[in-house]
Amino acid sequence: MNPISDPSSECIEFEPARLRGLAARFEAQKIAFGPVVFQCARVAWKSGLLAQIELSDKAGATVAELATYSSLSDYAISVVLESALSAGMVKRTDGRYTLTRVGDNILHDELTQINIDYIHDVCYKGLFLLEESLREEKPLGLKAIGDWPTIYEGLSELPEPARTSWFNFDHYYSDSAFSSALVHVFAQKPRRLMDIGANTGKWSLQCLQYDPELKMTLLDLPIQLARAQATLENAGVRDRADLHPINILDFDAPFPGNMDAVWMSQFLTCFSIDAIGHIFRRASACLEHGGSVWVLDTFWDRQKYDIASFCLINTSPYFTPIASGNSKMYESKAIVTSAKANGLRLVDIVDGLGICHSLLRFVRCDPVRD
Repeated sequence: MNPISDPSSECIEFEPARLRGLAARFEAQKIAFGPVVFQCARVAWKSGLLAQIELSDKAGATVAELATYSSLSDYAISVVLESALSAGMVKRTDGRYTLTRVGDNILHDELTQINIDYIHDVCYKGLFLLEESLREEKPLGLKAIGDWPTIYEGLSELPEPARTSWFNFDHYYSDSAFSSALVHVFAQKPRRLMDIGANTGKWSLQCLQYDPELKMTLLDLPIQLARAQATLENAGVRDRADLHPINILDFDAPFPGNMDAVWMSQFLTCFSIDAIGHIFRRASACLEHGGSVWVLDTFWDRQKYDIASFCLINTSPYFTPIASGNSKMYESKAIVTSAKANGLRLVDIVDGLGICHSLLRFVRCDPVRD
């Protein structure tokens, strides 16, 4: 277990060196033309150009040679590959293109591909309305993919390819940490465990399979619980699970009581900090004596590598125009502070689970000490 640090006392800086003059200006232009490079990189991957360049090995391939294997014209290939060249995805020597390590990541790295699909299929069009969404704190860009108050009401109805890309993104990050988190949660020997924001039921299923005596309660919107119910029925464990339809934003709706443990995985990022306070207050009220509230999430201030912090920070702008209008990827301190203000005390924190997760364990505050 690791003590929580105070990020406000740290100097956080992603710049690898003190850039000056033209070098700093060049970095600024990469930001200005970022959307252009993104789309060209995606086309280079999806159209098969990068794969064909890889097959050419050290000899490389010319535009004309690549055109014989592609549905794109010489002109189109040159546009895409020259952008890829500027981004360091490919090299060109005597008119022949070869793949770089950056291009290799786009062609083969699962994390990179999932992020590209998620940004393109779920976020790209809606981000055009980011500024308006920030001002109104409403997901105004969501209309690019569907007509719901927030994306959560529409998850089971998302059009393709947005639906596949959203769930691939969500599961890639969360699933990587589940098996490690199970060990910590069941070390406390819970008999009744509540999964708030059960989504497709994957975590609840793993818990029920891990402990054959466990009873689960799943909380979510009705349309999401229907998916979770199917997951549990297909695995033959539905009889040990209670399904509790609820709108979490109805702050007067209490959570079912007598729980030994409350679980929230990549859930609090869906809500404003005010709503998180209401969630913590109700979670605290439903605990049995000695019970725990577990929060598994991706806090950008608790990452070992800048690449993880970069990805998490830049996931936040999705929440404003697409998801809810007023949530984000939080720093851990904000969550701990909210929990404490609403009847819970942090007792344990484990970093480094899965790809980039931290597991926080809270208990009820002792009114005498706290």
